[in-house]
Amino acid sequence: MTLTCFKAYDVRGRLGVDLDERIAFRIGRAFARVLAARRVVLGRDCRASSAALANAVAAGLMAEGCMVLDLGLCGTEEVYFATDHFGADGGIEVTASHNPMDYNGMKMVRAGSAPIGQDTGLAEMAAMAAADDFGAAGQGQRQPVDCRADYVDRVIGFVDLAALRPLHVLVNAGNGTAGPTFDAIAQRLQALGAPLRFTRLHHEPDGTFPNGIPNPLLPENQPITAQAVAAAGADLGVAWDGDFDRCFLFDETGAFIPGEYIVGLLAEVFLAKEPGSTIVHDPRVVLATEAAIAAAGGRAVQARTGHAFLKAALRETGAVYGGEMSAHHYFRDFMACDSGMIPWLLIVELMGRTGQSLSSLMAARRAAFPSSGEINFRVDDAAAAVARVEASFAGGAQIDRMDGLSFRYVDWRFNIRASNTEPLLRLNVESTADAGLVARQVAAIRAKIGG
Repeated sequence: MTLTCFKAYDVRGRLGVDLDERIAFRIGRAFARVLAARRVVLGRDCRASSAALANAVAAGLMAEGCMVLDLGLCGTEEVYFATDHFGADGGIEVTASHNPMDYNGMKMVRAGSAPIGQDTGLAEMAAMAAADDFGAAGQGQRQPVDCRADYVDRVIGFVDLAALRPLHVLVNAGNGTAGPTFDAIAQRLQALGAPLRFTRLHHEPDGTFPNGIPNPLLPENQPITAQAVAAAGADLGVAWDGDFDRCFLFDETGAFIPGEYIVGLLAEVFLAKEPGSTIVHDPRVVLATEAAIAAAGGRAVQARTGHAFLKAALRETGAVYGGEMSAHHYFRDFMACDSGMIPWLLIVELMGRTGQSLSSLMAARRAAFPSSGEINFRVDDAAAAVARVEASFAGGAQIDRMDGLSFRYVDWRFNIRASNTEPLLRLNVESTADAGLVARQVAAIRAKIGG
């Protein structure tokens, strides 16, 4: 038997098809056994199915004799923080993040919140859970724990509060898990005298997602936040996905800022604080990021797409920061893990320090490095589609096969790859010339893909 819910770097699948409580119980046992874990942090998002799945995971962990440190409703990054904070042997967040309503899953880390990938335990867990040959159950315990105040201290510690100036920030939690955690951060900022004012949108956790699945990366979901920013007269808009490990930003006009431009901006923030540092980025959209890092005197390192790969790269290189165009941002001083709360705080600090709006901070780089945004294709044979693209575009290109296929030319570049988490072929096109070139090349590649 093969469990189809195990992906490249997490667990994710359709409820009742790929994942159910029985499988979750076995995953809990396998997690404990592969990591030889005795103490494990457990959290969950607000989906209707998450509480039951978390109970099943806890039962599996306890069957292996574990002490389960239960955070209850929380974001993925709070599990990462708590795993390190409590010195636990691992952590599990039950979440489907931005996936459809009939999905759920798990994100996992080992001691110190180090990543777990196929080669570092995930494949072994999958095989063990599929075999379901655990033997007699032991008896562990489950204990509610709360370290949110300590987490808030760590997050706010990234910001120079003295640099903040009065700003109005609109936040959209998308009825996901971000609301209560954001409130704890906002309350602490207020107590410290930070001159920030907040407007909240779709703030209460609601696993039925009455305003749609929280995935601000989808263009059809962006107008909700964009219009609210404009209507409120806010200086900045922030939106999160369901477990808030991704952070999406909108400028004061309501314009959505693609993630690759934020990666370059945050790289500059950290290089100003630590000159000459290493910055890690993913291979999908790189031109603006590489230029920003080079101009600021940093060292750019490319890593494969996905949180397990970015985290490993940060740990291996000692990079101060890493970012993905999908709005995952990783921080050396946050266990080399991703956070959806630290980025917007750093941007607010930068706006205060420079006196510039987000649109003005973005204008030059967006004009210099136009990009297509990620375009998704559902195709019957992804390998054949990629082969057609390669045959047509390989001439005269520098080719990089680190993650899918990346083709670089004198004034444009593209990456095409199969998703690690969804049945999609993903395309990104970028240029150092103009948006017209990007549009023409997207059309040419689309014709070869056949989507």
